[in-house]
Amino acid sequence: MSSVLDRPSAAAGPRPAPPRRRTRILALPEARWALAALVLFLAALPLHLLGTPAWLWGPLFAAVYVAGGWEPGWEGLKALKEKTLDVDLLMVVAALGAAAIGQVLDGALLIVIFATSGALEAVATARTADSVRGLLDLAPETATRLADDGTEETVPADSLAVGDVVLVRPGERIGADGRVLDGAGDVDQATITGEPLPVAKRPGDEVFAGTLNGSGALRVKVERDPSESVIARIVAMVEEAAETKAPTQLFIEKVEQRYSLGMVAATLLVFVTPLLMGSDLRSTLLRAMTFMIVASPCAVVLATMPPLLSAMANAGRHGVLVKSAVVMERLGQVDAVALDKTGTLTEGTPRLTDLRPLDGSGLDEDGLLRLAAAAEHFSEHPLGRAVVDAARARDLDPPRASDFSSAPGTGVTATVDGRAVTVGSPTRLLDDPAHPAAVLAAALEGEGRTAVVVTLDGRPAGVLGIADRLRPEAATATRALAELTGRAPVLVTGDNPRAAARLAAEVGITDVRAGLLPQDKVAAVHELRNGGAKVLVVGDGVNDAPALAAAHTGIAMGRAGSDLALETADAVVVRDELATIPTVVSLSRRARSVVIQNLVVAGAFIAVLAVWDLAGTLPLPLGVAGHEGSTVLVGLNGLRLLADGAWRRAHPDVR
Repeated sequence: MSSVLDRPSAAAGPRPAPPRRRTRILALPEARWALAALVLFLAALPLHLLGTPAWLWGPLFAAVYVAGGWEPGWEGLKALKEKTLDVDLLMVVAALGAAAIGQVLDGALLIVIFATSGALEAVATARTADSVRGLLDLAPETATRLADDGTEETVPADSLAVGDVVLVRPGERIGADGRVLDGAGDVDQATITGEPLPVAKRPGDEVFAGTLNGSGALRVKVERDPSESVIARIVAMVEEAAETKAPTQLFIEKVEQRYSLGMVAATLLVFVTPLLMGSDLRSTLLRAMTFMIVASPCAVVLATMPPLLSAMANAGRHGVLVKSAVVMERLGQVDAVALDKTGTLTEGTPRLTDLRPLDGSGLDEDGLLRLAAAAEHFSEHPLGRAVVDAARARDLDPPRASDFSSAPGTGVTATVDGRAVTVGSPTRLLDDPAHPAAVLAAALEGEGRTAVVVTLDGRPAGVLGIADRLRPEAATATRALAELTGRAPVLVTGDNPRAAARLAAEVGITDVRAGLLPQDKVAAVHELRNGGAKVLVVGDGVNDAPALAAAHTGIAMGRAGSDLALETADAVVVRDELATIPTVVSLSRRARSVVIQNLVVAGAFIAVLAVWDLAGTLPLPLGVAGHEGSTVLVGLNGLRLLADGAWRRAHPDVR
């Protein structure tokens, strides 16, 4: 069990996050061009609507086309050179075609939409890269290397070699993966394993680069090259998952190539065939342009986006940040869930759960807690804070302690009301395994608690049980996810198997995978995916980031989530409300249903208008009105998902 630290240290406070090194949005060219296009459009729009002369708004709209359309147009031309038809190029062509037949405003709006979409994608990519680079800051830049004669030398951490011995002082980060040769201390290794409490390290124990030493100096022998440390492998796994993850596409984009090629071919036929049969150029061009407008894929794309964007906005109002329309669609496809334990199913903060005074100690529960809280008053260790917080919650007034001292791996000692009080590890304070205190401690640890013994003048007086508290809605959310996906979630955690099994039993999870390092969590996700499942991973820590990246969809808990997890995840639960996760999955499925409805409506309009144009003479204004009317119709249908009622209806009814 983890011991109580002897003095305040960095390990005792909130777990440090890597320094933010965020790319400024306007440093990205896509963002600058999109902003320019938007500003120009907003300047031209009122002039156009007020009926001012064309020479006032015309140049502004032309600048919109250039600012927002040159980059997707250029990329589309390069794709065309590779014999690939890019839908962005078709959007630019459609916008230019709209302008050519007098629909300048419609074309400019289309350009702004696509430029903004490209900018958002570029920002998301840059922010993910920032968070991966920031992860490297978890490992210290320098380390104290010990020479054979015992002299100290400060060297760059990345220059350490296997076999080197380093000195890690209290409050310092460990510079490399290795094994403790000498000393004892409590190490916060939540970034690697996700364990909620610092872990006592003694000679022979393994330690990881980037983890934080509490109290007590450690001499560590380096066992891995810095480039092969666990923290370095986390970076590599996140980057690899980002590169190898299947390209994300909306449902309609899966058929965009064939549809676009077919539309271009049909437009050319509509234009060329009448010319060969002697028709005049103007009427033929007008018919072809009308056909291209009514058959344009932009109508279908716009029919797809409003439901997804509305669902995103609704989820955002209820505390779930979904990062893109693609993610909102993918959430509804998941059929397996993997949940982290600490900080996800639990609150990530230890709480006092049990007070067990021993018979003959002369203490009741409050008396035992007063003594323990008095001794722990000067401690900043999470266990000590849990004891002090519990005393405050009971409105107890612990007496003042003196002669406070601490020993790593053992506990704290103080004089309270003239008596010596020690609070610490059962393995250090109890010699007889048959002693009632040892039996109580073993029973608590068997239930997944961390047991702490309180001694009074050297004699055991009672045992405290401390545990990370389960979130109130954890069991309900787990059942809801099981009903939505048709299978119970899997628990994947770096915590010990005993604590994981206890918590899993409380929430109804039977598949428990404990003691996992980050690469083990990724392997678990791959195992589920190889079985044909589309996996949703929910986590909050640096150690969860590779699994979040490797999953079909990843959701991070927002309040205590690490920067890397928040940037890597596809969605963020801002207020850490687990119950919103099954609700947003259900809402995504409703949005997909609305998308299918809209595609049917949009397809029907396209088919009718296209046949009309080919078989008869479809007036251009009527074609544009029909095209825009279908877009308005499906847009209004999608906006239904903005209502609070849509969120309430999506909330699973779990009994």
